[in-house]
Amino acid sequence: MAADHHHRDLQGGGARAAVFGVSDGLVSNVALILGMAGAHASEGSVRIAGIAGLIAGSFSMAAGEYISMRAQSELMLRELDVERQAIRHDPEDERRELAAIYESRGIDAAMADELSVRMMSNPELALETHAREELGIDPAHTGNPLQAAASSFVSFALGAFIPLIPWLITSGTTATLGSVVLGAVGAFSVGAALAHFTGRSWLWSAGRQLLISAVAAGVTYSVGHLIGTG
Repeated sequence: MAADHHHRDLQGGGARAAVFGVSDGLVSNVALILGMAGAHASEGSVRIAGIAGLIAGSFSMAAGEYISMRAQSELMLRELDVERQAIRHDPEDERRELAAIYESRGIDAAMADELSVRMMSNPELALETHAREELGIDPAHTGNPLQAAASSFVSFALGAFIPLIPWLITSGTTATLGSVVLGAVGAFSVGAALAHFTGRSWLWSAGRQLLISAVAAGVTYSVGHLIGTG
């Protein structure tokens, strides 16, 4: 007996936006904070920069995600409306088109014709079938822009807040080291969580995320140090 399995529903965009939101917030703000620290900016300046990066990044991510998902959703709805009109005004042509799709997938002509007739007998089923077979669209899942924007905003803010924590309770070298440690732990955790969605090795995914974050933080810290020294 085959083992039960299920697929995660990521069509709404919320899960995807949440995962990448945390990752982007963590990487961008740890880099920003360490860049400021490397330039020997005052504790107040580092703190303000971190807070500004959190707020600006969260709104930017949410706005970008909303616009992207909204455009995608509107495009899908437009294509569905075009298909709906075609089914309404020229059902026989659409039936032949559907039969041809079935034939191209290895179904014999007689069976393809019979299937296409059955599908076209119900307008809503015909639309769903054409959307799936011809356009690759699931009419029930055209995306949720508000859900994606909200997830992106909250998750980015969460990721960006992690390296900022030390600067809210301490300062100087202690705060800098605290941001490095929390940033590393956060990056490793985000990478491991991402593996849950992708099915890849959690160690490989966590290591990759840690390496990306380390490179971004290292480069910005070095640039900040050079600018500050200069």
